[in-house]
Amino acid sequence: MRTEDLLAAIATGLWRWDTVSRTVTLDAEAARLLGLPAEPAVLSESEARARFHPVDWNEVDGIVHLAIAEETLAEARLRIMDGNGRVLRTVRSRAKPVVTSHEDGRRDFVMYGTVQEVAEPQPGRTVGGGPVTGDWRRSREAFLLDAGRALAEARSTEEVLRVAASLSMPGFSPDGLAVFSVTALPGPPGTTGAAGTVDATGAAGATGEADAAGARGTAGASEGSGGPSGPGAPDGPGATRAPGPAANTASAGRLTIIGHHGHTADDVVPFQEMTLDSDYPAAEVVRTGRAVYLPTPESYRARYPSTWHYVQRFERRSWAFLPLVVAGRTLGTWMAAFKHRVAFSPDERSVLTTVARMLAQALDRAGTVESERELSLGLQRSMMPTLGLQVPGMTVVARYVPTGGGLQVGGDWYDMIPLPGGRSGAGGRSGAEGRPGRFALVIGDVQGHDVRAAGLMGQLRTALRAYASEGHRPDAVLARASRFLVGLQEYPAQAVPGGRDAGAGTARTGAVGGGGAGAGSGAGGVTDLTDEEYIVSGPRFATCLYLEVDPETGVIEIARAGHPDPVIRTADGMAVVRETAGGLPLGIEEDSDYPTTRLVLDPGETLMLCTDGLIETGGHDLATGWARLRPVLEAAGGTGEAALEKLADDLVQAVHGPASHYTTGPLPDRREDDVALLLLGRDLPEGRTGAGAAFDGTALGAGTGTGTADTGAGRAPAPPRRIALTVAQAEPERIADARRQLCMLLHDWENAEQLDAAELMVSEMATNVLVHTDGDALLYAEVRGARGERRLRVEVADTSDELPHVRTPGELASGGRGLVLLGMLADAWGVDPRGEGKSIWFELHEREEGEEREKGEEGAGAPESRPARPGAPPEPPGPTPGPG
Repeated sequence: MRTEDLLAAIATGLWRWDTVSRTVTLDAEAARLLGLPAEPAVLSESEARARFHPVDWNEVDGIVHLAIAEETLAEARLRIMDGNGRVLRTVRSRAKPVVTSHEDGRRDFVMYGTVQEVAEPQPGRTVGGGPVTGDWRRSREAFLLDAGRALAEARSTEEVLRVAASLSMPGFSPDGLAVFSVTALPGPPGTTGAAGTVDATGAAGATGEADAAGARGTAGASEGSGGPSGPGAPDGPGATRAPGPAANTASAGRLTIIGHHGHTADDVVPFQEMTLDSDYPAAEVVRTGRAVYLPTPESYRARYPSTWHYVQRFERRSWAFLPLVVAGRTLGTWMAAFKHRVAFSPDERSVLTTVARMLAQALDRAGTVESERELSLGLQRSMMPTLGLQVPGMTVVARYVPTGGGLQVGGDWYDMIPLPGGRSGAGGRSGAEGRPGRFALVIGDVQGHDVRAAGLMGQLRTALRAYASEGHRPDAVLARASRFLVGLQEYPAQAVPGGRDAGAGTARTGAVGGGGAGAGSGAGGVTDLTDEEYIVSGPRFATCLYLEVDPETGVIEIARAGHPDPVIRTADGMAVVRETAGGLPLGIEEDSDYPTTRLVLDPGETLMLCTDGLIETGGHDLATGWARLRPVLEAAGGTGEAALEKLADDLVQAVHGPASHYTTGPLPDRREDDVALLLLGRDLPEGRTGAGAAFDGTALGAGTGTGTADTGAGRAPAPPRRIALTVAQAEPERIADARRQLCMLLHDWENAEQLDAAELMVSEMATNVLVHTDGDALLYAEVRGARGERRLRVEVADTSDELPHVRTPGELASGGRGLVLLGMLADAWGVDPRGEGKSIWFELHEREEGEEREKGEEGAGAPESRPARPGAPPEPPGPTPGPG
């Protein structure tokens, strides 16, 4: 049999279009399909063009040129017209262009193709419908590209379903869409696959398009998504067939509609929570892994009579149900339902199958991302800092702002830990009935802003809580925590970056707490890491500030490991950085010492603890960052919960709010950092409110040179400000700290000359103690009174019994001018003998710039001429006295 006879037997004709001779050659079958006598014919281009619809012929020209450019087949659907302009039939043509190039640049081509009648209705049209799209192939490819791009960009199941609901396929846009997802039922092990999937048992790897004729589609999927009606809904398709005792793997799950388009919530109630053995198209698709196509209502009713009455009311004409399969796992079923009849030709099935595959991959990606996100969020929530204590007489407020690459937790943390009672002098819980127990406040920052930093933070936080709960002192808690972090990060010797000294001992080997042979970074066989790898996997340190608080007395013991100092906001609104002794960050050295500092938080005062992110975010250093926060602290008022909550919000807004864009710092690196913030306020006693509630108006002392804190007519008294610190013999650099703290104490002092004088006298008094005695200098400064009329009193105590004497130094003398300076610069000064040692003090009375001292306040005198203040305060307890 000849090829022409074989093609004629299947109603397929052959044709040839020669652009050189401008003729179209037809065989007998092709001529018949074009409405000509069934015999071979040769037509001119104009005669051939007259046999086609004008719109279709114009599109054929573009299709042909596209096929020539892409060297592909030209495919088109064309309407054949008779002499009276009526459509005889629709044919489908496929052709291959053969191009001939000439030396003068001309290009001729000859098209060889087939033509076949399309018996079924055209895509997107009702039976006997109107015109069809000639370039349907090109539109299909553009649609699939757009759909693939949109689904690839979807990052959540909700976004994927939104994209799926908006799919409008070329030539046959569905009227209703739905996505069924497989969920596992509680049962014996092995009944479920991966999360949200069921293994496609019995599917034999079928993918849908391979079963064009025998596959059956999920009719009910067109019923959209809605609220679950319960697994045992008696009026739904899921109740039509109860699973038997020998239920297979697939019957151990359910189908749930997770997304739909074209339906209301009430429409989908009967189709929720179907078991996989239900006599329902969507369930069968999951069981078999094969697509189901139902081109007519009759075919649906014949194959699924038990569920037809649920679908009949939607008045749809065709349905396609396709499995959502990824890596052999069936995630669910995708349904497309049409108001018009669709024949589901091979091209249409190919488009539907491609969309189903892309949709399945998008849902799988989104499900994986959401599962990982849920796991991450769960772990992050478990590590999020909390405040679980209510402390009578004190208020604690906290804020946490992570900025670590989308994580909700980073390397910063804070914690509040109840401490065991019974420690002497600490006012623990084992004391009098009703006394508030001691507690610890911890704030810290692990190096880095990634997942590893968050993991180390969680481990370090747990270790600190455990050490604190054992009753260790603050210095011991931090020392143990540092040792813990060092042991936690013991790495093989290859954890030394290539650019670092391999013999510097920066890496450790062996198990935690052990050395072992070959320990050290210079061991043989070391494979150096790059700097980037070292940043990711190398050792890390952490800064920390640990406070032990006695809420009854306000005494706070502080141990600091490389962390920013705390800030105290006094009752009169002054904010001052409280410098404390400290040690190395945790994890730097295995055996580190952490000295403690004691201070007293008076009623009405607030203590602020924060990580460096609150200070340095926005390109700031410690100085400019503090200058940005100080006005916010000083503008706040009160220590109650509402006041501290507002203050915490204001501080965060100053760093991350809109105003932060206008307060950038001088540094070029303006990356954001995690922020942890703790505010501890000591409440005022009952019945005392306002800025001056903590100040009773009594004088600093009585007698000449001490004066009283006159508040002036109509001026509210201000609470006192105090600082106290120790300058040890081995730490002469602490004198600079003393000057700096004095400047912060007097930051709003009216007279700049007096401020310079105070700095000079403090420096002179502390230096004399270190030079002329063998003990430490204990400095205590206090400011009382209303603004403009305040008095500063500074005392420097030591343990030497030798009293100073006023001398008249010669011109070349190297000393002897200390008391002369006091007499010249101070408004009052004196020497107070004590049981063990002495205290040298001076006072300054606030004056405006250029204002002269009152008569009788000028000139120097011997200390005996300035009587010591009666009732001098007792020596502060311990080596580091606290204010008050």
